[in-house]
Amino acid sequence: MSIDWAALGQVFGVSVGVTVGLVGLFTLGIVWLSRTEETPDQVAVSGGSAALARTGAYTCFALCAAAVAYGIWIIVN
Repeated sequence: MSIDWAALGQVFGVSVGVTVGLVGLFTLGIVWLSRTEETPDQVAVSGGSAALARTGAYTCFALCAAAVAYGIWIIVN
């Protein structure tokens, strides 16, 4: 029995990269979602950036959900 170390290294590298990317994307969504909890005075000063932050957060969460759904689809098929 022989192990293809190059292929194993590629799988490991891609797995670590995708994991770090998804965790980073989810963290970015949490950070942006925390910016939507501004007081009315802060919203007036920021010029409506809370709505933009909320949209960005929901986009990050949707991309994470799509990645998880794609992973499940790959496993099933």
